[in-house]
Amino acid sequence: MTTPPGTSDSPHPSYPEDLERPGLVRTGRSTFVRPIRPEDADRLVAFVGTLSRATLAYRSLGPVVRARDDVIRRGVHVDYLNELALVALAGDEIAGLVRYVRDPAEPEHAEVTFTIRDDHQSEGFGRLLLEHIAAAARARGIRVLEADVLADNARMINVFLGSGYRTQAGPPGQIIHFEIAVDPQAQAVARAERREQTAVRRSLKPLLEPRSVAVIGANRDPLTIGHEIVANLLRGGFAGSVFPVNPRAEEIAGARAYAGVRDLPEPPDLALVAVRADAVPGVVRECAEVGVKAVVVVSTGFGETGAEGRAGELELARFARASGMRLVGPNCMGVVNTTPAARLAATFSPALPTPGRVAMSSQSGPLGLAVLDYARRLRLGFSGFVSVGHAVDVSTDELLQWWEEDPGTSVILLHVETFGDPRRFARVARRVAPRKPIVAVHPGHADSAVSSLFAQSGVIRTRSLQELFDVALLLAHQPPPPGNRVAVITNAGGPAALTVGACAASGLCVPALGERTRQTLRPALAPHADVSNPIDLTPTATAAHYRRALDAALADDGIDAAVVLFMPPLADKPDEVASAILDAAAARPDKPVLASFLGGAGVADLLHRGDLVVPTYTFPEAAATSLGHAAAYQTWRSTPAGVVPDLAGVDAERARALIASCAPGPVPAAVAAELLASYGIAVRGGAPGPGPDAFLSVRSDPVFGPVVAFGLTGDYADLMADVAHRVTPLSDRDAREMVRSLRATPLLEKQGVDFGALEETVLRLSAMVEDLPEIEALELRPARLLPAGHGVAVPHATIRLAANTTGGTPS
Repeated sequence: MTTPPGTSDSPHPSYPEDLERPGLVRTGRSTFVRPIRPEDADRLVAFVGTLSRATLAYRSLGPVVRARDDVIRRGVHVDYLNELALVALAGDEIAGLVRYVRDPAEPEHAEVTFTIRDDHQSEGFGRLLLEHIAAAARARGIRVLEADVLADNARMINVFLGSGYRTQAGPPGQIIHFEIAVDPQAQAVARAERREQTAVRRSLKPLLEPRSVAVIGANRDPLTIGHEIVANLLRGGFAGSVFPVNPRAEEIAGARAYAGVRDLPEPPDLALVAVRADAVPGVVRECAEVGVKAVVVVSTGFGETGAEGRAGELELARFARASGMRLVGPNCMGVVNTTPAARLAATFSPALPTPGRVAMSSQSGPLGLAVLDYARRLRLGFSGFVSVGHAVDVSTDELLQWWEEDPGTSVILLHVETFGDPRRFARVARRVAPRKPIVAVHPGHADSAVSSLFAQSGVIRTRSLQELFDVALLLAHQPPPPGNRVAVITNAGGPAALTVGACAASGLCVPALGERTRQTLRPALAPHADVSNPIDLTPTATAAHYRRALDAALADDGIDAAVVLFMPPLADKPDEVASAILDAAAARPDKPVLASFLGGAGVADLLHRGDLVVPTYTFPEAAATSLGHAAAYQTWRSTPAGVVPDLAGVDAERARALIASCAPGPVPAAVAAELLASYGIAVRGGAPGPGPDAFLSVRSDPVFGPVVAFGLTGDYADLMADVAHRVTPLSDRDAREMVRSLRATPLLEKQGVDFGALEETVLRLSAMVEDLPEIEALELRPARLLPAGHGVAVPHATIRLAANTTGGTPS
């Protein structure tokens, strides 16, 4: 990151490492995009030397004579602020180059030029580089990129017109002048998402649906990782070619072995690497040279060993991306895809999952072994499982995009330790979650930013792996409940009382049954049965009693789901009771049924009948907790999706001018008031009127970006930790849910505060910090919540600008 002109003694900002990003072009080919460096001089000369005369003519808007090498070399010297060049790499070579030069007369305008090597011009490098340069320019105070394009340069014209950015073309002629507004418009974001989704799926196909697999480091010893990967691939029914690689073996697990990657009869789509850490870089380089498309590094000895190991794995990822390969790991246990198109068991796990409709990504290799074993014991089938390890390349959000379109996947599980790009994760999850539930476990239980990210994205967050699988068991086999009203059917009062309490703790209710339902049940059950809710069938209950009670409860319009409890020691023939439960569940597929056969061994097998499965839990509290998560998810899914609204009364140009006039650190109170006024928030001193005092603040989180906080001042926030958080940008739905999510909300409702004005203030703050990334911290304290119709009074505000920023205008 760099400081604005005028705030640094150096005329040239430092190299912006934050602009180093992996990328995917339309064809699915991976690349690495980064700013140009002085040491790229020879690489740039070689790049220009490959360009055809036609490409040079398009770049220079007419016939040209090739420039001298010393002139070309000057192009690597940029200040990364007023002039910036980004290169997209293919191996060690430049595949594409984009450069902007700021206009000294109009500092918010810059001229932009694109050059793509001839052999990469149909792959989508131009559009990818436009997205990267637009984001970089926007962060540096540039609002309009200008480009002159020859009228017959159809590819570049299509890049601009199809970008989704607001474009304005000059009059038709031999040269067309484009002006591209780089503000992130909804259309541009949507088109970028579609391009990214297509590219991600194409890039992951060699990883998850390979036609051939090499195992480098395969071993003859059955107790080794390299041997077990080969054996699992063969046992799992992989239909393609399996190539064990070991220079000292002729055959491994029944498959012919090869001395090295270069000795293989064909370039494999996928290579699994299980060699010493110090040998991994050389193996990955060999894979790139022979044309391998995806690599899974099982080997350990990287980031978990310290800073040097972390640097090594990041360099490995950069090389893989620049070479057009995708990389999973390192320190992972492999990938599994049970779908008929793949039947891929590229893992050393001794427990392979049975086919099913659940997919999972795990960031822990050792944990994956336990996960697959536990899933088999639960009879929870998997469509796919990817152990991403240190996730230096292939990420959780990319796997979400693969499983989003996978017809064999209906539930997605995530074990997430760290986020590579939280905002991209949130964007993808918001798109996927309405169609397929996403259930996640994250070790940071008290991390408000993570909780906010999941809540905004519709991700079901669980507190433990046990809870993760409890929820998965329900969502994989039963629909989410249409509401939160639960019938509890039991043959023992004690477990029923526990279930009622667990339901209340999980946001569910156990209402009395309707009078018609009770009239139906009384003559159909034992004389002493209780037909209120819970429905206590007494210890003498038979399978027929369970069937009648469950039929009646599910037919009740006031019931959304049922939890069935059975104590085997109190009754005989659990198989008949299980069959009765299955019959009733099959008759009402729109309402979920869960069971808890306390103390019953092997009951899970009894509650399976073809595709019909009633999830069963050892203890009823787990059933209630899972149902509570499913009900909350259904409520989120049923609520209209939010939008980031266009706000009236916003003068972003004025705000940017004010920011440019300020040094890093605290902003003077008068300027802070002007900045807020530019976004329609008035700061006025004096008595603000009656109402409770609250605070609204924004802090720049190093991982999640700007995080908005809202709470009441005093004991509510300080002693009870009653504070709501959301990650920007906020939609109208986010703002609505945020201001009503405090435990003190009933108090605010009783006092009649102006919730509408509070929501609008939150949205204006969100828009402000999104438009002005220089803002590091902002706080409105106090913010007086006035009665309905009177708004929010802000007598005081503080704003602090970051010490390192890329904003500002040229000096």
